[in-house]
Order: sequence, then structure tokens, then C-alpha cells
Amino acid sequence: MEEQVWHQLVTVEGLPLLGGEGRFRLLEQAASGLAYLIHYPAGVSSPTHAHDHDSIVYVLSGRLRGAVDGVEAVLEPGDSVLHPRGLSHHVEALADSMWVEFKSPLPERPPIA
Repeated sequence: MEEQVWHQLVTVEGLPLLGGEGRFRLLEQAASGLAYLIHYPAGVSSPTHAHDHDSIVYVLSGRLRGAVDGVEAVLEPGDSVLHPRGLSHHVEALADSMWVEFKSPLPERPPIA
């Protein structure tokens, strides 16, 4: 198995993160999708964005606040949320937070960098 390397995360769907930087690791990739491990320090958030794939977020640690299509929620470890393709959404780390994010189908271009 290849060593898992953390990468700096500064953009989501080509838009800059707000309040700082995060980091990510590609966990697995298949023809049908991929999975990332993502970490945001407290105070970092994504801008409101939408994409060409569905994303399922599963929170491992910390506390996230976000909205999908204007519906707000707070997520804690063990919680999950779906970001359906085409719907505007954002997420903010209320505490240092880590989550697994599954994306399907495989995005046409890298969604985070």
C-alpha cells in the first residue's frame, strides 16, 4: 500500500478557503468515485459552492457547522450529511475537525487543492 501523504488544502471547487488553510489525503480512488480524509482547523470554512458529483461527509472528530441548499446543521463525530450534486453548500470548523468525504461519480476535475 502506498504511503498516505497530507496535502495543503487552500481551495474548494477553485474558490479559496476562508479563515485559513486545511489539509487532505486521498484515501482511495476507483472508476466510480473517491474518498478523502480532510482536516480543517477551528475557524476555517469553505466558501458556498456546488459541484458535479455527490459528496457524503462522515465526521470523525471535532464539530462542523454547515448548510445544504440553505438548510443549516451542526455535525459532531458519527454524524453524516449528503451534499447532492448541483446544490449549494458550505462547511465551517467550529473546532479542529476531521472527516471522510466520499465523492461519486469521480469528479471531472480535482475538487480540492
